[in-house]
Amino acid sequence: MLTVKNPNQLDIFDPWGFLTPKRRNLLDNSWPGLFRQQILPSIPIHKIAKYFDEIFGRPTKELYATAGALILQQTLDLTDEQTVRAYAFDMQWHYALNITEESDTAKYLSLKTLWNNRNIVSSNNLEADIFKAGTGKLAQVFGVNIDKQRIDSVHIKSNMRRLSRIGIFSESIHKFLVNLKRGHQDRFDSIEKAVIDKYLTETALGCFSSVKPSESKKTLKEVSRDLFDLVQQFKDFPDVTSMYSYQLLERVLKEHCNLTEDKDNPVELKEPKEIPSDSLQNPSDPDATYDGHKGQGYQVQVMETFCDDAQKKEESFNLITHVEVEPAHHSDAKALIPAIESTEEQNLKPKELTADSLYGSDDNSQKAEKHDVELIAPTMGSVEKDKLSLSDFQMNEKGEVIACPRGNAPAKVKKRKKVSVGFAAQDCQNCPNLSNCPVKEGKKYYYLRITDKEMRLAKRRIYEQSEEFKDRYRWRAGAEATMSEYDRRTGVKRLRVRGLKAVRFSATLKALGVNIFRAAAFRASKMMSEPAFCGA
Repeated sequence: MLTVKNPNQLDIFDPWGFLTPKRRNLLDNSWPGLFRQQILPSIPIHKIAKYFDEIFGRPTKELYATAGALILQQTLDLTDEQTVRAYAFDMQWHYALNITEESDTAKYLSLKTLWNNRNIVSSNNLEADIFKAGTGKLAQVFGVNIDKQRIDSVHIKSNMRRLSRIGIFSESIHKFLVNLKRGHQDRFDSIEKAVIDKYLTETALGCFSSVKPSESKKTLKEVSRDLFDLVQQFKDFPDVTSMYSYQLLERVLKEHCNLTEDKDNPVELKEPKEIPSDSLQNPSDPDATYDGHKGQGYQVQVMETFCDDAQKKEESFNLITHVEVEPAHHSDAKALIPAIESTEEQNLKPKELTADSLYGSDDNSQKAEKHDVELIAPTMGSVEKDKLSLSDFQMNEKGEVIACPRGNAPAKVKKRKKVSVGFAAQDCQNCPNLSNCPVKEGKKYYYLRITDKEMRLAKRRIYEQSEEFKDRYRWRAGAEATMSEYDRRTGVKRLRVRGLKAVRFSATLKALGVNIFRAAAFRASKMMSEPAFCGA
């Protein structure tokens, strides 16, 4: 049975009248007041309510308050136990969540209820709707300038241990044996006792973490053979092959080993460089992957507004408009267009988007232009310093080549699939830079052949050398401060959860938490400088 209290409903008597004026002002001028007035009413509670029956069953906890508690838990980086106590006893939480009654029904939240509500939200990706609704409300109320935005990614880790290859093999076998014994005792009894003694007990499993480097190759070969034997032993039993832990064994075998036809040595270990970056990093978190620079875990794409005008900075604050959690091995290049499309759906699309070179491919630049977004990012790749490139040639405003690096004008220009710019043979033959020049000798001329893509990249590289570009691009560095604040305030880089679903839930609501803190700080500063300010 649904229990919903509309936060916008007016009270005949002020339920907070018992607070003294100074204490009331402290609540109103900080995050509890902002949360109660703007964030709580914005929660799309109808999307959560459809997972409860309107008539039958026990009454639910008040849905706005419980959904708000999920946001505050991630914002303040609290454990479940701390969340339950704050919900019961913390005045700031009561004010923020509009809990006005003094009863267990209103102020007591069990761990199971908290878990159930969080599972409903995370399983249906409703945290994205909550983030968009809250962010959209803050952008509207405070009139946030969205014209200029920047995007970057941050590496985060779930609550999993870093494992070596030996650890991945042994932990996967241990997990499988535990589940097999629990669900299929008869199958478990058919396994050799030596294998059970080696992997099932915690004491025996711990021995793998203290293997000497000189013995690691031999040990790795042994555990890979044990894993292969278990896969082969149960491959014809559907009740076992349907187990998730057995499928993890198959995954590890496929990712780390090559099968041979040698009966004495049927499995051969792959070289480390042959193991894919999306391979299993830990059986306890099968969604985590590997990034060559930052290691195991996940990454979060974060896009935020910014202002490069000192006067306008006082009229707004930086707002995170887009957040997306991905496995660590995903490329930043593929995240740009989904971010633009996401903000477009929220009516928060920028006119200018600043990013680093990983986002700055020609394809991304072209697609961003179709969305009426100017991408400000260095071009991908580098130019050989000892050789001339297209960007060394002189061009006019239309992007046409009007002279070579030595100032010689072209003698002939052809436009087909490629633009062929011909230079006089006598000019090129006597040029000291001919060996380093991209022109190629033809029948009558020396030709510079250019594709549309090469021309676009050349124009971008020329623009990158200008002071205008350098001044515009320098604002991208501010994203690093946002990532630091994101972690410092909410603890996003070290989460208490595992799995993409739970990590996505936490990281998304933590980003909303950063927006709440920023909006509260901005409103407080405006109230101090302008007592009549009532933008929120």
